[in-house]
Amino acid sequence: MDKRRIGRSDLTVAPFCLGGNVFGWTADEATSFAILDRFVEQGFDFIDTADVYSRWAPGHRGGESEAVIGRWLAARPGAREKIVLATKVGMDMGEAGKGLSAAHIERACEASLRRLQTDRIDLYQSHLDDAEVPFEETLTAYDRLVRAGKVRAIGASNYEAGRLSQALAVSRDKGLPRYECLQPEYSLAARGYEAELEPLCRAEEVGVIGYFSLAAGFLTGKYREAGSATGRARENRVAPYLNPRGFALLDVLDTVARDHGASPAQVALAWIIARPGITAPIASATSVAQLDELLGAARLTLSPDAVARLDAASEGGIAEAA
Repeated sequence: MDKRRIGRSDLTVAPFCLGGNVFGWTADEATSFAILDRFVEQGFDFIDTADVYSRWAPGHRGGESEAVIGRWLAARPGAREKIVLATKVGMDMGEAGKGLSAAHIERACEASLRRLQTDRIDLYQSHLDDAEVPFEETLTAYDRLVRAGKVRAIGASNYEAGRLSQALAVSRDKGLPRYECLQPEYSLAARGYEAELEPLCRAEEVGVIGYFSLAAGFLTGKYREAGSATGRARENRVAPYLNPRGFALLDVLDTVARDHGASPAQVALAWIIARPGITAPIASATSVAQLDELLGAARLTLSPDAVARLDAASEGGIAEAA
């Protein structure tokens, strides 16, 4: 399993990133620990979370995921050296603030470090663009964190191409750290990233770690008719794909999966892994068995014909073209 470099940074990772959004939410602490243990045992190393996970859940304040990972690290001496740890800043944390001002970034970083029980964040990402704060202020704050050894590299999430290009230009012109990766929504069902962000990221050597790689579970094949996601935690995320084009894509996924002795989820992730410019897709698991299935994608090579069929079935994205 070849490692992939994150942008131009010195960070290299296996081509699958474990999403931490479920830790302390739909995966309790014991299950989260078991998933993290298995992930590392299988030779994988890239874990992504955010300070805001899982503030949306009733009774949660944010930071739950980071805290679970921190307790796992504290209980596993040596584990920190085996992983590349990514988290994010900028989403609304209530009284703790939001956005990408220097003051908020520096406070949020200290809070994340405490919850994660570590002295450094390998990849610290702007969770969303903040047009109210000059790029130079944000990037200078990151520069101070990098110089202090608290952050190794920085990345961006949910940026449009024009704004990402501007940020990269400021980094270049001012000699500040640059966004070494982008975290956009990207899957067979949502391919909007390819229009403007993909050529920019490839030209600028920005790594890409797409989220919702399984379209909130749709590409696993468990939602196969209108209304099948009703009452589920990700109902609103799945609903845009429950249409004839989405179901036709699932039919192609099923066929390719049978041809390769794999599952639809493995095929969907392997398609992303094979895409030029991709560092790793992000996907989460709520059980060890589910994790084992997902990890199989990193060892699956799709035939050129299979890739072509998937490309055709998903052209333009499902939600966008519905």
